[in-house]
Amino acid sequence: MARNTLEAWLPEEKGSEVIARIAGTSAVEKIARPLPMNSDTKSWPRTAGMDVEIVPKGSAYGEDTSLNDEITLKARKFGKVVRIAEEDIDDSIADILTAKKTDWATSYARIFDNATLAVTAAENGTTVPFTSVYKALSTANSATGYTALANVIKTAAGVAITYDNLSALVGRVEVGDYFDESKTVVIAHPGFKKSFRELKDSTGKPIFGDGNPATGTPDTLFGYPVEYSNGARTSAVATSKPTGNRLLVVVNSDFMFKGVRSGPESVVIDGKGGASALTDETLLKIRARRAFGLANENAAAILEEVPAV
Repeated sequence: MARNTLEAWLPEEKGSEVIARIAGTSAVEKIARPLPMNSDTKSWPRTAGMDVEIVPKGSAYGEDTSLNDEITLKARKFGKVVRIAEEDIDDSIADILTAKKTDWATSYARIFDNATLAVTAAENGTTVPFTSVYKALSTANSATGYTALANVIKTAAGVAITYDNLSALVGRVEVGDYFDESKTVVIAHPGFKKSFRELKDSTGKPIFGDGNPATGTPDTLFGYPVEYSNGARTSAVATSKPTGNRLLVVVNSDFMFKGVRSGPESVVIDGKGGASALTDETLLKIRARRAFGLANENAAAILEEVPAV
């Protein structure tokens, strides 16, 4: 007798608990510029800008000589499988499948942010899926005219961040050609919250503005919206539990390219048949395929809090 199974990849619906958890936990998923991908690799133009000049009546237009190239995005798969006993599914009042998917969403949000923001090593496609913002800003790039570490500020070891640290950090982006006040966002590890609240300018005025989660109003730093991410700590490889130095990133979000290949999506392999029939265990697989690239290093700056030795 034929039976219906759920053995097909099902995308999470808009407004689901999984989508809501990712949106509330991953700063990069929330603010990065999404680019749809129909294959695992996609090239996207990286413009060097375009000049403009006054053209007198009857005169020829001057030709722009800005050099352009492209950035290549490669989709990587973030996934996991969990075994769930049929008895737990049948006996539990709670929706254990949804609970597990929501747990996955929390870890995915953290590892994705860590991979895109804070991994210190070069991309290898596996343990280091992308060139993170941290790695990009630590490396020279002749194509964009960026000098290694030009937009990286490190605190003195064991010394708390200061007003001058933050002012200098924001200034690195504000003086560049890629500054757009309406697109500038601060991404910070939540460990910086206490420091933000304690810092004041020379007149004694707080530089940190408390938002209101109930109305969706974000916190602000120097007037720029702040998104928090537990993934904003350095690590040698991508992880959902980074333990390295805390980071604060200021960036024009239009230059954070997020390739969306698929997901988040899940498939349920029923424990009543197939590979897991002998153990009465249902398999739940969950995945998302994403790509990432910082289009221009001059559109971002990082503050790294160095702990005491």
